[in-house]
Amino acid sequence: MKALIIEDKEYIRKGLISLLQLIDADVDILGECESVKEAVIVANACKPKLVFLDINLTDGTAFDFLAQTENLSFKILFITAYEEHALQALKIGAVDYLMKPVDIDELEVALKKVAEITISEQTKQVDKVKQVWNNDDSSLVLSLHDSFQVIDLDELMYCESDKGYTTFFCSNEKKHMVSKTIKEFEDQLISANFIRPHQSFMVNLKYIDKYDKSGVIHLKNGKQIPVSSRKKDSFLSSLLKRNK
Repeated sequence: MKALIIEDKEYIRKGLISLLQLIDADVDILGECESVKEAVIVANACKPKLVFLDINLTDGTAFDFLAQTENLSFKILFITAYEEHALQALKIGAVDYLMKPVDIDELEVALKKVAEITISEQTKQVDKVKQVWNNDDSSLVLSLHDSFQVIDLDELMYCESDKGYTTFFCSNEKKHMVSKTIKEFEDQLISANFIRPHQSFMVNLKYIDKYDKSGVIHLKNGKQIPVSSRKKDSFLSSLLKRNK
Protein backbone atom coordinates (compact mmCIF):
# COMPACT_ATOMS: atom_id res chain seq x y z
CA MET A 1 0.00 0.00 0.00
CA LYS A 2 1.46 3.34 -1.06
CA ALA A 3 1.38 5.77 1.85
CA LEU A 4 2.07 9.40 2.71
CA ILE A 5 3.08 10.67 6.15
CA ILE A 6 1.77 14.15 6.98
CA GLU A 7 3.23 15.14 10.34
CA ASP A 8 4.97 18.34 11.43
CA LYS A 9 7.55 16.69 13.69
CA GLU A 10 10.40 14.89 11.96
CA TYR A 11 11.15 12.51 14.84
CA ILE A 12 7.53 11.28 14.75
CA ARG A 13 7.77 10.69 10.98
CA LYS A 14 11.07 8.80 11.29
CA GLY A 15 9.81 6.82 14.26
CA LEU A 16 6.70 5.77 12.36
CA ILE A 17 8.78 4.60 9.41
CA SER A 18 10.99 2.55 11.75
CA LEU A 19 7.95 0.90 13.34
CA LEU A 20 6.49 0.04 9.92
CA GLN A 21 9.79 -1.64 9.04
CA LEU A 22 9.86 -3.55 12.33
CA ILE A 23 6.40 -5.05 11.81
CA ASP A 24 7.22 -5.71 8.14
CA ALA A 25 4.09 -3.85 7.08
CA ASP A 26 3.19 -3.93 3.41
CA VAL A 27 3.44 -0.14 3.22
CA ASP A 28 5.56 1.83 0.75
CA ILE A 29 6.18 5.40 1.98
CA LEU A 30 5.86 7.81 -0.96
CA GLY A 31 6.87 10.88 0.99
CA GLU A 32 6.80 12.96 4.16
CA CYS A 33 5.14 16.36 4.62
CA GLU A 34 4.94 18.78 7.54
CA SER A 35 2.48 21.42 6.27
CA VAL A 36 -0.97 21.59 4.70
CA LYS A 37 0.39 23.37 1.62
CA GLU A 38 3.09 20.77 1.00
CA ALA A 39 0.77 17.84 1.75
CA VAL A 40 -1.90 18.98 -0.73
CA ILE A 41 0.65 19.22 -3.55
CA VAL A 42 2.20 15.82 -2.81
CA ALA A 43 -1.12 14.01 -2.24
CA ASN A 44 -2.64 15.34 -5.47
CA ALA A 45 0.46 14.35 -7.41
CA CYS A 46 1.21 10.95 -5.87
CA LYS A 47 -2.32 9.62 -5.26
CA PRO A 48 -1.54 7.64 -2.04
CA LYS A 49 -3.76 4.81 -0.87
CA LEU A 50 -3.04 5.47 2.82
CA VAL A 51 -2.30 8.72 4.64
CA PHE A 52 -0.90 8.99 8.17
CA LEU A 53 -2.39 12.36 9.06
CA ASP A 54 -1.41 14.55 12.00
CA ILE A 55 -4.23 16.72 13.43
CA ASN A 56 -2.21 19.91 13.92
CA LEU A 57 0.24 20.91 11.19
CA THR A 58 2.55 23.90 10.83
CA ASP A 59 0.07 25.96 8.79
CA GLY A 60 -3.33 24.49 9.66
CA THR A 61 -5.12 21.27 10.55
CA ALA A 62 -5.78 17.86 9.04
CA PHE A 63 -9.21 19.10 7.99
CA ASP A 64 -7.71 21.98 6.03
CA PHE A 65 -5.71 19.39 4.13
CA LEU A 66 -8.76 17.22 3.44
CA ALA A 67 -10.76 20.22 2.22
CA GLN A 68 -8.04 21.15 -0.28
CA THR A 69 -7.20 17.69 -1.60
CA GLU A 70 -8.61 16.67 -4.98
CA ASN A 71 -8.12 12.94 -4.55
CA LEU A 72 -9.86 11.68 -1.41
CA SER A 73 -9.82 8.01 -2.37
CA PHE A 74 -7.29 7.10 0.30
CA LYS A 75 -7.52 5.55 3.74
CA ILE A 76 -6.68 7.76 6.72
CA LEU A 77 -4.94 7.02 10.00
CA PHE A 78 -5.03 10.13 12.17
CA ILE A 79 -2.09 10.87 14.46
CA THR A 80 -2.58 13.00 17.55
CA ALA A 81 -0.96 14.02 20.79
CA TYR A 82 -3.33 14.04 23.74
CA GLU A 83 -5.51 17.02 22.97
CA GLU A 84 -8.95 16.81 24.56
CA HIS A 85 -11.06 18.14 21.74
CA ALA A 86 -9.24 16.35 18.94
CA LEU A 87 -9.24 13.00 20.69
CA GLN A 88 -12.91 13.15 21.63
CA ALA A 89 -13.86 14.14 18.10
CA LEU A 90 -11.95 11.15 16.75
CA LYS A 91 -13.58 8.75 19.22
CA ILE A 92 -17.08 9.99 18.45
CA GLY A 93 -16.42 9.66 14.72
CA ALA A 94 -15.07 6.13 15.28
CA VAL A 95 -12.11 6.98 13.06
CA ASP A 96 -8.91 5.02 13.53
CA TYR A 97 -6.16 7.06 15.11
CA LEU A 98 -2.72 6.68 16.64
CA MET A 99 -1.62 8.41 19.82
CA LYS A 100 1.82 10.00 20.05
CA PRO A 101 4.27 8.49 20.70
CA VAL A 102 3.08 5.77 18.34
CA ASP A 103 2.98 2.31 19.92
CA ILE A 104 3.97 -0.63 17.71
CA ASP A 105 1.10 -2.86 18.85
CA GLU A 106 -1.47 -0.09 18.31
CA LEU A 107 0.00 0.52 14.87
CA GLU A 108 -0.50 -3.11 13.88
CA VAL A 109 -4.12 -3.07 15.09
CA ALA A 110 -4.86 0.22 13.34
CA LEU A 111 -3.43 -1.01 10.03
CA LYS A 112 -5.68 -4.08 10.16
CA LYS A 113 -8.73 -1.92 10.85
CA VAL A 114 -7.97 0.55 8.11
CA ALA A 115 -7.56 -2.30 5.62
CA GLU A 116 -11.08 -3.52 6.38
CA ILE A 117 -12.99 -0.23 6.18
CA THR A 118 -14.33 1.05 2.86
CA ILE A 119 -13.68 4.57 1.58
CA SER A 120 -17.41 5.42 1.81
CA GLU A 121 -17.58 4.25 5.44
CA GLN A 122 -14.49 6.27 6.26
CA THR A 123 -15.94 9.39 4.61
CA LYS A 124 -19.01 9.20 6.85
CA GLN A 125 -16.80 8.82 9.92
CA VAL A 126 -14.58 11.75 8.98
CA ASP A 127 -17.66 13.93 8.42
CA LYS A 128 -18.72 13.22 12.02
CA VAL A 129 -15.27 14.16 13.26
CA LYS A 130 -15.33 17.45 11.32
CA GLN A 131 -18.75 18.27 12.75
CA VAL A 132 -17.53 17.91 16.34
CA TRP A 133 -14.23 19.65 15.56
CA ASN A 134 -15.96 22.64 13.96
CA ASN A 135 -18.24 23.07 16.98
CA ASP A 136 -15.17 23.88 19.06
CA ASP A 137 -16.37 27.40 19.92
CA SER A 138 -19.89 26.47 20.93
CA SER A 139 -19.77 23.08 22.62
CA LEU A 140 -17.60 20.82 24.74
CA VAL A 141 -17.50 17.04 24.46
CA LEU A 142 -16.85 15.23 27.73
CA SER A 143 -15.69 11.65 27.88
CA LEU A 144 -17.71 10.09 30.71
CA HIS A 145 -17.49 6.56 32.07
CA ASP A 146 -20.01 5.06 29.65
CA SER A 147 -20.81 7.83 27.15
CA PHE A 148 -19.79 11.09 25.50
CA GLN A 149 -21.64 14.13 26.82
CA VAL A 150 -22.01 17.21 24.62
CA ILE A 151 -22.33 20.45 26.60
CA ASP A 152 -23.47 23.74 25.10
CA LEU A 153 -20.87 26.19 26.44
CA ASP A 154 -23.53 28.89 26.60
CA GLU A 155 -25.28 26.76 29.25
CA LEU A 156 -22.15 25.88 31.25
CA MET A 157 -21.99 28.12 34.33
CA TYR A 158 -18.70 26.99 35.83
CA CYS A 159 -16.44 24.02 36.38
CA GLU A 160 -14.56 22.96 39.47
CA SER A 161 -11.44 20.82 39.69
CA ASP A 162 -10.45 18.65 42.64
CA LYS A 163 -7.74 15.98 42.91
CA GLY A 164 -7.49 15.27 39.18
CA TYR A 165 -11.25 15.39 38.56
CA THR A 166 -13.29 18.23 37.05
CA THR A 167 -17.03 18.73 37.52
CA PHE A 168 -19.05 20.78 35.04
CA PHE A 169 -22.10 22.62 36.39
CA CYS A 170 -24.78 23.63 33.87
CA SER A 171 -27.65 26.12 34.07
CA ASN A 172 -30.18 23.26 33.83
CA GLU A 173 -28.80 22.00 37.19
CA LYS A 174 -27.12 19.01 35.56
CA LYS A 175 -23.51 18.26 36.42
CA HIS A 176 -20.93 15.99 34.86
CA MET A 177 -17.62 14.76 36.27
CA VAL A 178 -14.60 13.68 34.24
CA SER A 179 -11.24 12.32 35.32
CA LYS A 180 -9.27 15.21 33.86
CA THR A 181 -7.77 18.36 35.33
CA ILE A 182 -9.26 21.76 34.60
CA LYS A 183 -6.06 22.71 32.77
CA GLU A 184 -6.95 20.38 29.89
CA PHE A 185 -10.07 22.44 29.12
CA GLU A 186 -8.68 25.91 29.84
CA ASP A 187 -7.77 27.08 26.34
CA GLN A 188 -11.13 26.18 24.82
CA LEU A 189 -13.10 27.69 27.71
CA ILE A 190 -11.14 30.95 27.73
CA SER A 191 -11.93 31.42 24.04
CA ALA A 192 -15.62 30.93 24.91
CA ASN A 193 -15.96 33.78 27.44
CA PHE A 194 -14.73 31.93 30.53
CA ILE A 195 -12.26 33.18 33.11
CA ARG A 196 -10.09 31.26 35.57
CA PRO A 197 -10.27 33.28 38.82
CA HIS A 198 -8.83 30.48 40.93
CA GLN A 199 -6.71 27.38 40.38
CA SER A 200 -9.75 25.16 40.98
CA PHE A 201 -12.42 27.08 39.05
CA MET A 202 -13.36 28.34 35.62
CA VAL A 203 -16.41 30.61 35.36
CA ASN A 204 -18.65 31.68 32.50
CA LEU A 205 -18.70 35.50 32.66
CA LYS A 206 -22.32 35.39 31.50
CA TYR A 207 -23.46 33.90 34.83
CA ILE A 208 -21.71 36.34 37.18
CA ASP A 209 -24.20 38.36 39.26
CA LYS A 210 -21.68 40.42 41.20
CA TYR A 211 -18.14 40.54 42.50
CA ASP A 212 -17.55 41.15 46.18
CA LYS A 213 -14.37 43.24 46.57
CA SER A 214 -13.34 40.98 49.42
CA GLY A 215 -12.52 38.47 46.67
CA VAL A 216 -15.68 36.46 46.04
CA ILE A 217 -17.69 35.97 42.82
CA HIS A 218 -21.46 35.55 43.24
CA LEU A 219 -23.12 33.63 40.43
CA LYS A 220 -26.76 34.10 39.44
CA ASN A 221 -27.67 30.76 41.03
CA GLY A 222 -26.19 31.81 44.39
CA LYS A 223 -22.93 29.88 44.09
CA GLN A 224 -19.92 31.70 45.53
CA ILE A 225 -16.50 31.27 43.95
CA PRO A 226 -13.22 32.61 45.38
CA VAL A 227 -10.81 34.80 43.41
CA SER A 228 -7.17 34.15 44.27
CA SER A 229 -5.03 37.19 45.03
CA ARG A 230 -2.74 36.60 42.04
CA LYS A 231 -5.74 36.24 39.69
CA LYS A 232 -7.60 39.32 40.93
CA ASP A 233 -6.23 41.85 38.43
CA SER A 234 -6.77 39.66 35.36
CA PHE A 235 -10.27 38.72 36.55
CA LEU A 236 -11.31 42.35 37.07
CA SER A 237 -9.89 43.29 33.67
CA SER A 238 -11.96 40.58 31.96
CA LEU A 239 -15.07 41.48 33.92
CA LEU A 240 -14.82 45.20 33.10
CA LYS A 241 -14.06 44.57 29.42
CA ARG A 242 -17.32 42.65 29.16
CA ASN A 243 -19.27 45.80 30.01
CA LYS A 244 -17.59 47.98 27.36
